[in-house]
Amino acid sequence: MNPAIAAACAALPPGPLDEASLQRHVAPLFSRHLAALRGRAYLANHSLGRPLDATAADVAAGLDAWYAAMGGAWDAWSAECDAHRARLATLMGAPRPDCVVPKTSAGQGLRAVLNALPGTPHVVATRGEFDSLDVILRTYAHQRRITLDLVAPDADGHFHAGAIAAALRPGTALVVASEVMFRTGQRLSAIRALADQAHAAGASLLLDVYHSLGVFPVDVAAADVDFAVGGAYKYLRGGPGACFLYVAPRVLDAGLVTLDTGWFAKAAPFTYARPDPPRYGAGGDAWLESTPPVLTFFQARAGIELLAALDVRRVREHNQRLQRSLVAQLAAHGVAAQGGGDDHGAFVVVRAQDAATHAATLGGQGIAVDARGDCLRLCPDLLTTGAELARAAEAVGALARMPRRQSSSS
Repeated sequence: MNPAIAAACAALPPGPLDEASLQRHVAPLFSRHLAALRGRAYLANHSLGRPLDATAADVAAGLDAWYAAMGGAWDAWSAECDAHRARLATLMGAPRPDCVVPKTSAGQGLRAVLNALPGTPHVVATRGEFDSLDVILRTYAHQRRITLDLVAPDADGHFHAGAIAAALRPGTALVVASEVMFRTGQRLSAIRALADQAHAAGASLLLDVYHSLGVFPVDVAAADVDFAVGGAYKYLRGGPGACFLYVAPRVLDAGLVTLDTGWFAKAAPFTYARPDPPRYGAGGDAWLESTPPVLTFFQARAGIELLAALDVRRVREHNQRLQRSLVAQLAAHGVAAQGGGDDHGAFVVVRAQDAATHAATLGGQGIAVDARGDCLRLCPDLLTTGAELARAAEAVGALARMPRRQSSSS
């Protein structure tokens, strides 16, 4: 582990995380980011996570191996790939590191699964999946590579595992669902029950953990999911490109093979042997593809190390306290908001028809948030201060009190 990260986390007092200790010990790990903010409040941590100072040094280490060893850099790069898979496996409760297959996007992971299913499989998904998965599913359906049923939310905009299970039918091959919905922050309950019902119907479950991994404890083995996709872009602070596909051991042991393959999936890629048919690597190595973007393994290291040192449970408790404070302050300004409970992920949602306009206006005021549809999303994190929450609540309240025409043109 990075010595500075280890020392900072060791210096924190035991028990719940608090603003004063985090500002004293953890904030210095983000000095480059905080200097660049110049007083702006960053509440878009659900979108792009803040980078640590150590991230630049980690990426430089990957480059240093290239400069120093040229082709011999593959020893260092492969070792970091293995370490990256092991860190992710520990974080998500995967039984072994090879179950974690590095990908450049969650969508790449979904395609690998779809391209492993025989025939024209029937897929059940929700209408709440993020665009990367949704676009792929709809494209496969339009190209008649799959048949697709999309489950709608209830009248309140919530999705239910029971409604997803009710869409199963004879011949359903795959269910796709998010553990936390990207627009509303709703946490989908009863994941294990959904997995059991999918298995009873002969289907597999692919869980999108992009908005849950790093937010609260995720255990893919206990949930008994067949596949999971996610990435380091948000709560793992690892930036774009450091994504993954989890494949359960029983799926690997059954010998399921994807068409999304390449020379790194070979049993011994650097021997350049060409048996026909190809001989694949053991376990999840058989789901690797062609030459990977190696710097992403280094890029994602510091964020995962910080989360491991802090313990995701402490991070979750702290985030929920901040969410509840923000919800209460918004209420004091006459704004209803959702968040802070166990039924939500890491961000607070304010419903507003002018959500996108509000987000742009807040950005102009030095408060970084975003909007998806009619959901204005605000996400505190370890570095968020009480003063920033108060500032954001006051600004959102002022927007809500404006006549709609005035707020839309501001």
